[in-house]
Amino acid sequence: MTPVTSSAPVASAAASRRKFMANSAVALVGTALPAINFAQSASTAERQFSPKPGVWRTFEVTTRVDIAKPQGATRLWLPIPSVNSDWQKSLESSYQTNGTARLEDDNTYGARMVFVEFAADQAKPFVELTSRIQTQNRAQDWTQKSVPAEDAASLKYWTQPTSLLPTDGIVRTTALEATRGAKTDVEKAQKLFDWIVSNTYREPTVRGCGEGDIKTMLETNNLGGKCADLNALFVGLCRAVGIPARDVYGLRVAPSAFGYRELGGNSASLKGAQHCRAEVYLKGHGWVGMDPADVAKVMRQETPAWIKSASNPLVAPVNKGLFGGWEGNWMAYNVAHDVTLPQSTGPKLGFFMYPAAETAAGRLDSYAPDDFKYQISAREITA
Repeated sequence: MTPVTSSAPVASAAASRRKFMANSAVALVGTALPAINFAQSASTAERQFSPKPGVWRTFEVTTRVDIAKPQGATRLWLPIPSVNSDWQKSLESSYQTNGTARLEDDNTYGARMVFVEFAADQAKPFVELTSRIQTQNRAQDWTQKSVPAEDAASLKYWTQPTSLLPTDGIVRTTALEATRGAKTDVEKAQKLFDWIVSNTYREPTVRGCGEGDIKTMLETNNLGGKCADLNALFVGLCRAVGIPARDVYGLRVAPSAFGYRELGGNSASLKGAQHCRAEVYLKGHGWVGMDPADVAKVMRQETPAWIKSASNPLVAPVNKGLFGGWEGNWMAYNVAHDVTLPQSTGPKLGFFMYPAAETAAGRLDSYAPDDFKYQISAREITA
């Protein structure tokens, strides 16, 4: 079959509610902000982490999937960057494949994807997706409280439970205990962020980004995990005390400009670079970026010795900076939970930031890129 190629821009979902889900961070900022110097001296790089917005970076991200062992008819789904905000612009995407492809979304959150079907007799099924995005650093100015309130119904949506994020029972009990004495939503968010950093930990042996089953984590007191576990727990605890919150699922696309090895990705090979973050809606501030899971990652993996204190000089700047911001060497795919893949015969996904595929033998393991045969790379466009 002649490869099919599409270079049409990926539009947001038609329904206004799904458009809000995909693009709800905040309206794009039209004014230019002063440029910053990303260079850090070798002697201070490991002690600095202060992302500031102002410089937009453009990346082209390519995902190549080859179905190594096709069995019968094969279906494949690849996430496409679907978030537009004051920290990301999702631009055009294009693909080529020897299957039959079309653009789809999840019909709930506005999570966009390329859906490809391959005939049972298709030799060497493949698809290659290229997406262009722009990102910038994100940092909350806590002195400013001038963001207009969002629609109450929309905010209520982000306090509702999902299959992996219940907001009652042990989740609510834990959240109430952790926020005891806090009066404002900012104070509550800070206490919950600190609770995650103090009580959970990065567990390198967890497959992929984890599963995000927060009720089981709390019931078993097994609080080790990766980003989809720790940040999901943070989001669930926030929702349980009425603070709108959501996971943002994406991919690290470049090394950190601040010298932290664990906070960046190798652009030439982004296998295993998937990473989710969190957003919390705070009155007067709007949607604010958070990432307690990356604090835990620095504590556990940045040095050979496991750092146990967030006040450690290496950890403290990250602990401070990731309450209210993150570095723009990362792109977001979507904010979707409980994802039903179009035409899938398998169960819903808890989240969608990995390639997914099914053959006659069932769903392939998205956490096994070598068996699945997918590769992801990025290049920064500077001209």
